[in-house]
Amino acid sequence: MTPLQQRWFAQLREHRAIAVIRATDWQLGIKMAETAINGGLKLIEITWNSDQAGHIIATLREKFPQAIIGTGTILTPTDLKEAIACGATFAFSPHSDRELIQIAHHQDIPMVLGALTPSEIYQAWHWGSDGVKVFPIKSVGGASFIRCLQAPLPQIPLIPTGGVSLTNGPALIEAGAIAVGLSSDLFPPAMLAKQEWPELSQRLQQHHPSQW
Repeated sequence: MTPLQQRWFAQLREHRAIAVIRATDWQLGIKMAETAINGGLKLIEITWNSDQAGHIIATLREKFPQAIIGTGTILTPTDLKEAIACGATFAFSPHSDRELIQIAHHQDIPMVLGALTPSEIYQAWHWGSDGVKVFPIKSVGGASFIRCLQAPLPQIPLIPTGGVSLTNGPALIEAGAIAVGLSSDLFPPAMLAKQEWPELSQRLQQHHPSQW
């Protein structure tokens, strides 16, 4: 295990959840991230297909130095280079591309590739992925799938994403996941539409991943 992985895995074990922010408006994206941080989440992923994702990342890095701001939905080497230039300190992709690992590690930044089947998961890890994003977890049985992977692949830190909620997150951790990616469940549509920011932060505090 590299020093980079040691640091990254320690952060994942400590915080247990990554807030995945996907915003069609950059101002809304900043507010969503701020709400997640106020709710106690420290790992914040801004998906690169968000509106002005680079601006959101740079703003959050300046405004919330205590948070760990990264990016996700990285599809190409160009995406990754631009995100790193904007201040992303970790990156996730929904697929596996070995070149992304090489670029991220050259900048001493964790890169988590996406995979689903045991073969894909092992290949991503073999390439040097800093843990593997198991996506979309809701389509393959959730916690039971993670549990089944533990026997043959116990050495690979798994980060299930896609359909993870504050309700089923604890079961995924118990099944062996090092952390989870929380996306749409962080912001129920009705509450988001009304911009109930204090209530959303309070909801996170009441179900904080540190309690899992």
